[in-house]
Amino acid sequence: MKVVFEPRNVWRTGLVVLGLVALAAVVLFVLRAGGSLLFTVFLAWFVSLAMEPAVSRLAHRMPRPAATGLVLLGVVAALGIFLALFGNLVVQQVATLVQAIPDLVDRALAWTDTQFGIRYSLDDLLAEVQANASSAASIAGQVAGGIVAVLGTLAGAVGTFFVFALLLFYLSADGPRLRRWIASLFPPRAQEASLVVWDTMAEKTGRYVGARLLLATVNATCSAIVFGIVGLPSWLALALWTGIVAQFVPAIGTYIAIALPVLVGALSPNPWLGLIVLGWGVLYQQVENLTIEPRISSRAVNVHPAVSFASVILGTAMFGVAGALLAIPVVAMLLALLELYRTRYELVPELAEAEQIPERAREQGPEPTPEPTPEPVAVGAAPAR
Repeated sequence: MKVVFEPRNVWRTGLVVLGLVALAAVVLFVLRAGGSLLFTVFLAWFVSLAMEPAVSRLAHRMPRPAATGLVLLGVVAALGIFLALFGNLVVQQVATLVQAIPDLVDRALAWTDTQFGIRYSLDDLLAEVQANASSAASIAGQVAGGIVAVLGTLAGAVGTFFVFALLLFYLSADGPRLRRWIASLFPPRAQEASLVVWDTMAEKTGRYVGARLLLATVNATCSAIVFGIVGLPSWLALALWTGIVAQFVPAIGTYIAIALPVLVGALSPNPWLGLIVLGWGVLYQQVENLTIEPRISSRAVNVHPAVSFASVILGTAMFGVAGALLAIPVVAMLLALLELYRTRYELVPELAEAEQIPERAREQGPEPTPEPTPEPVAVGAAPAR
């Protein structure tokens, strides 16, 4: 077949290429300029999926917007209680540290005197600071600039939180309508599949978050009982911290959760509390991993530890702390969809036979050890001397 070269084909191809380049430039600009907003929208949508079981149950008795508002109010109240208790703990520890600073300075000066023969006192240090007034002013300016930067970050975080809360309310309250609108974007044959995908994501996400909440409740309740009995300072706040962080911070959450109560116990008037709390944390984790967690997480999506760790590293590299928190639930949701739609094939006979051999061996149990047979003795033979 002979291809005829026409100038208009060149113009059409060039226009198509320019259109694709322009589209790619617009997409990159939107991702760079509004990437944080898009991530906030995705986070709000994901949290709305996690809230869906509770909102759906309440929606049978009241309008859906009212059910969404009630669930959001419960979440905000729980976070407020936790932050109030934890804030009180932080204030107490900071006050204790400030009161202990002079004693710590005296000990450090005594140690330097013993080790290096350098004799300084707290009054000498204060005199040096007053003599170098310019250096003190420079340090004060740097501290003031850091405080202003922190206040600006806090203001931005508050604004982002209100945007997130507003998006979360609308995505949850209009969830069914949004679900139907997304299905209308697909042809009739694909609409049913899109609804199945949406329902599967909502179900698996809700189950995963529900299992984490239940485990956090059990952990916090048991820790509160133990911390209260041993007399740990701020036992209720530390128990809530232990339960929430251990279940919702992936990979290293268990270690962070128990590190703070151990530190508070070690710095208390009775330092042995730190060792007691550490022993309790190790014991509880063993009991939870062997008995409690398998039963609660059996209905949720289980993710292999290696996959969980890799997903947390990837989520942290891409989106920071929020990406680390969302990594495991998102991977669990993707694995559920893969399990739903992947094609299964029959094993070849060689592999099928290799899989059946260990199962048969387990069913039959270990082979009995044969008893030794006595050696035959000749009739009429004389006994050996």
